[in-house]
Amino acid sequence: MLRRALLAVSVAAVLLAVFVPAAAATHSWGSYHWARTSNPFTVNLGDNVSGHWDGHLTTASADWSKSTVMDTQVVAGNTAGRKCRPTAGRAEVCNAAYGNNGWLGLAQIWISGSHITQALAKMNDTYFNDTQRYSATARQHVMCQEVGHDFGLGHQDESGADFDTCMDYSRALDNPSPNKHDYDQLATIYAHTDSSTTLSATAATGQPGKVERVDRISDTTIVEHYANGTKKVTHIFWAVPGAHDHGDDD
Repeated sequence: MLRRALLAVSVAAVLLAVFVPAAAATHSWGSYHWARTSNPFTVNLGDNVSGHWDGHLTTASADWSKSTVMDTQVVAGNTAGRKCRPTAGRAEVCNAAYGNNGWLGLAQIWISGSHITQALAKMNDTYFNDTQRYSATARQHVMCQEVGHDFGLGHQDESGADFDTCMDYSRALDNPSPNKHDYDQLATIYAHTDSSTTLSATAATGQPGKVERVDRISDTTIVEHYANGTKKVTHIFWAVPGAHDHGDDD
């Protein structure tokens, strides 16, 4: 079902390059956030990546830990490769050759109410193995962005313009780090505290049953609604014009 939805939005991803909107004043991903009882808090990042991605994950973790409200910690992963599966209370980070499906990276968060309960970040080596097209900086840009989505951040801009942040959709893929606006947005998202935490192994478990409905929110965002009232939200980083020929998408 998700694959059909991804195919349905691929045309919109190509058309996006025609329009150049201004960056939004805020770029939170809906109202989604990890529940926690105090700040600063720590999000564990499960290391399921192979050797050529380890440095990128370590760098992304260090960059995002510069936030005043949040730290991250790279820990041993609980999953691997194409079988990348979520773990309650943390974000699992994976890489594999996921195929010529049009995306460089995916971020997925599982939601109960407005609270993130588990998350994934995936890097698609089908494209990144082409090191002539995708430099180390490009890989860092996508790693930084997919991990950033797992904290509740959206894109600063989707026009293809360069906003000097890994949270933009720059076609050059030349921004390996967050910028001040990203850290300010995290401070806004996490300005309040909660009465409980979802940063624990008992917050949720895996896929919560049958998918009842799939909503295409935009060309980059899909929401799957489960029978138990929870949902999974997917953010897609498409292979951008100039870096990949969309004619190869399947």
